[in-house]
Amino acid sequence: MSQRLQGKRAVITGAGGGIGREAARIFAREGAAIAVADIDRAGAEETVATITGAGGRAHAIEVDMADPGSVEAMVAAAEAELGGIDTLFNNAGIMLSADRGPEDTDLAVWDQTIAVNLRGVFLGCKFGIPALLRAGGGSIVNMGSIVAFIGSATPQIAYAAAKGGVVAITREIAAQYARRGIRANALCPGPIETPLSDYLRETPEEWQRRRVHLPQDRFGEAHEVAEVAAFLASDAASYVTGAAWVVDGGLTATYVTPE
Repeated sequence: MSQRLQGKRAVITGAGGGIGREAARIFAREGAAIAVADIDRAGAEETVATITGAGGRAHAIEVDMADPGSVEAMVAAAEAELGGIDTLFNNAGIMLSADRGPEDTDLAVWDQTIAVNLRGVFLGCKFGIPALLRAGGGSIVNMGSIVAFIGSATPQIAYAAAKGGVVAITREIAAQYARRGIRANALCPGPIETPLSDYLRETPEEWQRRRVHLPQDRFGEAHEVAEVAAFLASDAASYVTGAAWVVDGGLTATYVTPE
C-alpha cells in the first residue's frame, strides 16, 4: 500500500496530545518523519514512543509557541533532526474556561489566548516558512475553528478572535507564497473529543446547550480531524491552497431548533 506522505518531514505543534498526537501518529503511518513539538515535553515523548514503537521516525521538541526564541529554536532543531522541513502543522492551541463575552473576559485571558492561538501560528509561519523554502516548498496547515465563521453557543470572544485571525493569515500566506511552492490551508473543526474540550461539558446544562446543535449528536474524534490534515499535507492536495476546511459533522451547514 502506498503511503501518501512518504518522504515528508513534518513539524507538528501541540503534538503531545489530542488532535496533534493523532496527526503525528497518522502522518507517521503515512510515511512522514515527525518533529513532535509541545510545551509538555513528557506528552511529546509519549507521542514519540507511540510512533517509534510502530516503526516510525519521530523526535520530541519542547516549545512555547508564544515565545519567538523558542519557536525559532524548534524549527532549527527540527531541520537538524529531520534533514529539512517540508510540512508544518501549526496545531498548538488553548481553550480557557474563563474566556467568555467581552464584558466577562479578563484581559489576561484575552492576552494568553491570542498569544498561543494566533501569535503562535504567526510565529510558526514566520520561522517555518524559511525552512520550507530551503526545502524547495511544502505545505502549511494552520489550526482554525468553526468559530471563525459562526458565533459559539457559549461566548468565547478571545478564542473566536484568534481563530478568525488564523483563517485570515492563512489566506495571506497562501496568496504570497503560491508561486514559491508553498501551500497554506486552515483546518476548522467543530467540537472535538479532546482534553481541551472537557470544560464544554462541565454541567449537563452546558452539554445540552451544545448537543442540540450537533447533527450527528456527538463531538468529533481527534483522528477524524487529523486525517484531513494529512490529506492537506499530501501531494494529493497539490492544487488546494488558501482554503478553510470545515470538519464539524455538518454543524455549520444545519439549522437546528433547540428541543
